[in-house]
Amino acid sequence: MKKEEKASLSIMKIICISIILVLLSGIGVMAVNTKLNDVKIILQNGYEMTLLTSKTKVADILEENNIILEDNQKTVPDLESEIVAGESIKITDKSYQEVQIAKISEEGVETSLNQLLENYAPITEKIVVEQVAIPYETVTKNATEALGSTNNKVLQQGQDGLKEITYKIKYQKEVEIEKTVLSEVVVKEPVNKIVQVQKIGTSRGSTLPRTANHTTTSTGGTTYKITAYCPCAKCCGKTNGRTAAGTKATAGRTVAASSQFAFGTQLNIGGHVYTVEDRGGAIKGNKIDIFVNSHAEALQWGVRYMTVNVVN
Repeated sequence: MKKEEKASLSIMKIICISIILVLLSGIGVMAVNTKLNDVKIILQNGYEMTLLTSKTKVADILEENNIILEDNQKTVPDLESEIVAGESIKITDKSYQEVQIAKISEEGVETSLNQLLENYAPITEKIVVEQVAIPYETVTKNATEALGSTNNKVLQQGQDGLKEITYKIKYQKEVEIEKTVLSEVVVKEPVNKIVQVQKIGTSRGSTLPRTANHTTTSTGGTTYKITAYCPCAKCCGKTNGRTAAGTKATAGRTVAASSQFAFGTQLNIGGHVYTVEDRGGAIKGNKIDIFVNSHAEALQWGVRYMTVNVVN
């Protein structure tokens, strides 16, 4: 009986060993039939690892190696891409912009990727601060109340101002390709040049005759800012030559003044008598606009400060 039991145990051992050998053979065959690829993974901190995998999809390779991306990370190529042996997976920040450079093959000659990278010119940025002069203006002042004759006497010399402009400039191969203004700061305000004109007013031309004999009453010696305008659209917004009072604007007679002067009021300005016949959106307070024939005359007149009297 004991001999039969021993024989039975021997047979069972043989069967178990045979089964194990069969299983091991199957696993070996599967391993042989499975193709393994060597793939390099470059982490964001620069650490590199090379591994063997049967996977070809980037997402599957990361999952197989227990690598989990953070919210601000991405892979190059992306997670859905398929890769082959010898290629790399780079984990980087989502703001990273990859420069895609294609290999060029012409007449059987292929340019290497390294050669293309050597020819690639990166774009650099610089913050540049420039100082720019602010030109001063020249202001004329009437010398009606001065003693004696003064001919274009400079009362105050003009000085240019200064401002600093900050630019962001982009360069490629040391050539400026883009310039953007970031800020402007006035460092020094300009000082206007003030010139005192001749005491006795004379005609600026045929359009400004000498005043006729009129008696005047002082308005209190108030100084007004006197400018000039012509019948062009730039000055008036229209070209029909009609005034707000309905008259035809005439050089040497017509002036535009604020509503403090009624239409028809005659004003002695620098020795000339004018009639208030016009208004203007910019004519407010102590400002009067003298009508002239051309825009060149208006520019030549510029800005003057003169005492104005009402003529009886």
